[in-house]
Amino acid sequence: MTVQFTKASLQDQTVGHIAATLPGASAIFRNFKIDFCCGGDVTLDMAAKDLGLDVFVIEQALSALESDELPASTNLSSGELTEYIQSRFHDTHRREIPELILLARKVEAVHRDNPKVPAGVATLLKEMEGELEVHMKKEELILFPAMRWADTTLDAPISQMRYDHTDHGVYLQRLAELTDNFTLPEGACRSWQALYAGLAKLTEDLQDHIHLENNVLFPRFETV
Repeated sequence: MTVQFTKASLQDQTVGHIAATLPGASAIFRNFKIDFCCGGDVTLDMAAKDLGLDVFVIEQALSALESDELPASTNLSSGELTEYIQSRFHDTHRREIPELILLARKVEAVHRDNPKVPAGVATLLKEMEGELEVHMKKEELILFPAMRWADTTLDAPISQMRYDHTDHGVYLQRLAELTDNFTLPEGACRSWQALYAGLAKLTEDLQDHIHLENNVLFPRFETV
C-alpha cells in the first residue's frame, strides 16, 4: 500500500491527514514534536512554521517512507535478492513495528470504552515483533550468507523458515480479526487512522516478503 505525495501537495496537506494515510509518518511527526492527533488540523507548512522547522527537511523524511516497488526478482542473483529482502523488508519491519506498537497502546488506552477499540493489538504486535526478529536474525546470520557463498541445497533451514512463515500468516489473520479488516469506526481519531494505515501496510509488506522468499528465493536452494 503506497501513498504517493508530491512535495507541493505535502505542504498543503494537514499533518493529521498525512499521519492517517502515510504509514510511518506518525513516527516522523513524533520526532519533530509535531502534534498530528489533537492538533492535526494545520497544514504541514503551518506546523513547521509554528515550530520554527524547515518544512523541506520534514518533506524529505516523509518522502523516504514511500514503498519501493518489488524488483524484477527473477533477474536478481541470489546474493542481490537476499540484500534486497534485508533492506526492503527486514529494515522496514524493524523501523515500523515499534511505532505501530506505540500507536496501538495509545488507541487502546484512550479509547478503551469504545466497543470498536482493537483491544489486544499492541500485545499481539509485540509478540509478532519478537518472533519476526528471531526469524530475520536466523536468515541474516545463517541462511542468507550460505545462499551468497554456497552452491548447495539448504532444505533443512529453508523448511524451518517456511514453518515460521506459516506462523507469521497466523499473526496477520489475527490482526485482521482484531481490527475488523482495518475498518475504522465513525469518528476515529488520527492516531487510530494512522494505526490502521500502518497495519494494512505491514500486512501487505509481510505478504510480499513471504512471497518473495517462498516462491522466488527458496526454490533455488531446495531439492526438486
